[in-house]
Amino acid sequence: MRLPVGLTSLVKKDTTKSLPQGLFVGRIVDIILDDQTYPEIFKNYGEWGGIGTIFFSPIEVYKNLKIDDNAFARPLFPNVKNYPLKNEIVYLFAFPNNQLEGNSSSMSYFYFQPLNLWNSVHHNAIPNIIDGVDDSSQTRDYEQTQAGAVRKVQDSSTEIDLGNTFHEKLDIRNLLPFEGDTIYEGRWGQSLRFGSTVVNSNIPNNWSVTGSNGDPITILRNGQHEEDTEAWVPQLEDINKDKSSIYLTSQQIIPLNASSTNYSSYTNPPANPKEYSGDQVILNSGRLVFNSKDDDILLSGKNSINLNSVNSVNIDTTDTIINSENILLGGKNAKESVILGDSFLDDFQQLLIQITLLGEAMISTPVGTPSPGVPHPVLGILAPSLRSRAQRMLNKIENYKSTTSKSL
Repeated sequence: MRLPVGLTSLVKKDTTKSLPQGLFVGRIVDIILDDQTYPEIFKNYGEWGGIGTIFFSPIEVYKNLKIDDNAFARPLFPNVKNYPLKNEIVYLFAFPNNQLEGNSSSMSYFYFQPLNLWNSVHHNAIPNIIDGVDDSSQTRDYEQTQAGAVRKVQDSSTEIDLGNTFHEKLDIRNLLPFEGDTIYEGRWGQSLRFGSTVVNSNIPNNWSVTGSNGDPITILRNGQHEEDTEAWVPQLEDINKDKSSIYLTSQQIIPLNASSTNYSSYTNPPANPKEYSGDQVILNSGRLVFNSKDDDILLSGKNSINLNSVNSVNIDTTDTIINSENILLGGKNAKESVILGDSFLDDFQQLLIQITLLGEAMISTPVGTPSPGVPHPVLGILAPSLRSRAQRMLNKIENYKSTTSKSL
């Protein structure tokens, strides 16, 4: 058979005879993902414009082939990247290529996403019996059922060549679906579920204890949790055990074990996170970092904003500005007014100066002088000034107290 126009210059002549036409399947021999693994091939197949290009052999070609012995194909979709692994199987078809404007019959091979041979989110590769793999060891990885082969790896590794850096993890699980779910899953335990409340399901989940069937929920998870069941048994998300999660809810209660639930500062505390039902967004991970690169971080709550920690709440900044009608320091029952320190200390300093001068004058004045009934020349000057200063402080004693800040 002949290759479509536009392929023959890039594929070896002896390969063209074996390549089929129309829709067919091929086994991945290798794939271009960077400019370092195969520099010459990267350069010859479009450089960065060739990322995702696969080299394949038709599934019926049973011979050992190398990357430059095989035909190539481009990804079919431009904005959805689901690149296959070595030894995975893909559908291929010839479609018009980028030479279409000059030559309407110019065609290239394009490929769809990998075939779901094992219904495994991790990989769907199948061993090539020509690759020299020990057939007995591979046979143990597959269980024959009435409907076909089921992949159930029993030991710690397999001999399927999946690429240079992709090493199989036997504990990667699929997510368990429910009616109406739309689920996207990565190969390493990442998932995005567009789901809903499922009341009285045969297999219960932890977001359907309240609400009605069809209440929407969106769960983004990065890193599945460990379980003690067989690795091929699907699992459900667990917000307390998964690595990192974002939950967008409507009427669901999510059983989040919050790190701290001390709400003693409240007269009417908020609902515990594991008890709240309603629309909310929950972020849960080993660490959360909110960073605004160019502008502000704005936190706005209709009722309150709670900062809750087992150990401490730290604020490191140049200025801390709190604009509030009432500030309680030390607890919700704080009633003692905080003193306006600058004003009080300025007046108190003047008062202390007057008291000091008076004391010095009294120390230096001889006992019994002046004559009885005659004002002392020094004390007679200092005493009225001291009395006036003290009276002024007494007159504005209430003004030294803060009208907003209270302390225990």
